[in-house]
Formats: sequence, structure tokens, C-alpha cells
Amino acid sequence: MIAFLIKRLFHALLVMFVISVISFAIQDNLGDPIQQMVGQSVPESERAALREELGLNDPFLVQYLRFAKNAVQFDFGYSYFFNEPTTDVILRHLPATLELVAAATFLIVTLSVPIGVYSAIKPRSPLSRLFMGVSIVGISIPVFLTAIVLIQIFSIGISVTPFPETTGWGSWLNGLLSTEGGMPAYGRGNDLTHVVGTWYTNFASWDSLTYLVLPAISLASIMLPLFIRLIRAEMLEVLQSDYVKFAKAKGISMRRIYFLHALKNTMLPVITVGGVQIGTLVAFTILTETVFQWPGMGLMFLDAIERSDIPLIITYLMVVGLIFVITNTLVDLIYGLVNPTVKLTGKPA
Repeated sequence: MIAFLIKRLFHALLVMFVISVISFAIQDNLGDPIQQMVGQSVPESERAALREELGLNDPFLVQYLRFAKNAVQFDFGYSYFFNEPTTDVILRHLPATLELVAAATFLIVTLSVPIGVYSAIKPRSPLSRLFMGVSIVGISIPVFLTAIVLIQIFSIGISVTPFPETTGWGSWLNGLLSTEGGMPAYGRGNDLTHVVGTWYTNFASWDSLTYLVLPAISLASIMLPLFIRLIRAEMLEVLQSDYVKFAKAKGISMRRIYFLHALKNTMLPVITVGGVQIGTLVAFTILTETVFQWPGMGLMFLDAIERSDIPLIITYLMVVGLIFVITNTLVDLIYGLVNPTVKLTGKPA
């Protein structure tokens, strides 16, 4: 275990180094920060003096070495727009993003596992076919379109009457297709969020939690169809294996076979994909947070690009890269818990 952690730490440092170089190399293509920091009336001489003060005229290698020296001390510089350390800006927006990702992950896990297992156990049932059909549609729909539809249905509301009102069935169907809306679809409800330590959270009360519902469903819609189909495919393969047939021959109950033997062996490849995809949700929050104006890192990142706030952009890329590294390391550690035959040291079992 110690050898594995040391090896992963070395890999993490190498990955973070590559991310830092790439992030720092693209800063010249992100716009002129001086243009955003000063007004149009500021003379060119003052602009040149400010550029010199910020070190923007130094060679790339000098700028990067200065950045790397400060970065190992978790000092990524000052935000041009907020005029405060970029780490403070990130930490102020990070809780909102983590809560959104946590809520979406909860929905993905609680829905994909039972639906995927059921679709594998009864692959020809009408309900399984419905799940598979909806999952195909879900994979094809972009997240921003899902977000807009959710806002229209559950926040704004819809009122359609495609069926004649002369019959009871017509009135019932029209009522089924109509919604009153009313769900929050903008912001985080800052006046309702509660403080737990230094963390502003939407999980502390139902009123503040309602602001999280639509963004979480929208974000979960990206990965939920993928996980349903993945669990179904892996479960179907496991159910055809010899040890499952042997368990049936021994008279073990089907419930035990499905949810103990088969599901446990199904989860290893699911965790492999899941660890990467859950980390990807952090990047996908950009679209979700933009539509719902959720004050997380994604919305902050787009604002930083618009303002050419280069230090904040680089810090965001570094933090997201660190989240990916941590997620992948945790996935490897979970391997040993789910399947004891997996040796983290790389030696044969």
C-alpha cells in the first residue's frame, strides 16, 4: 500500500506539472489582462508600466519559474478582477460546485444501479425496453437543452390542451401534461443557505435544497444513461459466467446471486469508468451553472475568461486537474475493497 501511494504521488506530481505547463502556456491566447484592468482613457505609458510591474514582459521561462515557485506554496497569484488571492476566490466558489456534483452523483448512483440491474435481470420486459430507449435519448440530449426543458416544465410551468375536454379522459390527460412550475431555477438562494463552519451549504434545510434540485437533475442527466447501460451490459455478462451457473445449481436464492455475487463483480468496471466520469462532472458544471446561474467554479471560470483574468483561469485549471488526480487515486484504492484479488502493488495475487 505504501509503495502504491508513493507511486501515485509521483504520478500526481507529474500530471500536475504537465497541467501547469499547458495552462501557463496558453495564457497569451486568453486576451490582454491590462485591457480589462484599466479604462480606455489610460495612456499607453501607464499600461506599459503596469505590464512591467506585473511581470508580463518577462520571458516565458522566467514567468513560469516564478509561478511554479509560488505554486508549491499554494500561492497562485492575485486575481486581476477581484484583487485578492486566486485561492480565496476558488475556495469561495468551490463549495457550490462540490455540492452540485455530490447531488448529481447521488442521483446517478441511486437510479443507475437498480435500473441497470433490473434491465439485466429482465432484459425483454416492456419496462426494461423503456429504460433502454430513454437512456439512448438521454445520451443524445446536451445538458444545456435538458436544463432549459427542466426550467420550462418545473419552474415556469406549461399549460397545453391537446385533447378535447368533452370527455373525462381528455381533461385528465390535459391536466397530466400541464405543470404549474414554481421550482427555483436561478442562483443558490443565498438568503436561505446555512453556514456549517465556514461552508455555506444548501443541504441544511428543505427550502435551500430546492434550489439544488433542477441543477442536480440536469447535471446527472449527462452520466445517468451511460451508467445504466454500462451496469446492464456488465451484469448481463456476469450472469452468463460459470460461477453464477454453479451458484444456481447449488440452490442459492436468486436474490442472493443477483445482489451479492453478480452485482459485486459487476461493479469493478463500473467503478473504473465511474471514477473518471464523476471527475468529469466538475468540468461539465460549466454549462449547468451557466444556465441556472449557479455561483460555482464553472460560472466563475467563464467570467474569468471574459475578463482575461489569467491567474484565476490558471488556478481553476490546476484545481480541476487536482480533483481528477485525487478521484483516480481513490478509485484505485476502492478496487481493493470491491475485489480483494486486485493488488495495488501490481504484484500477482
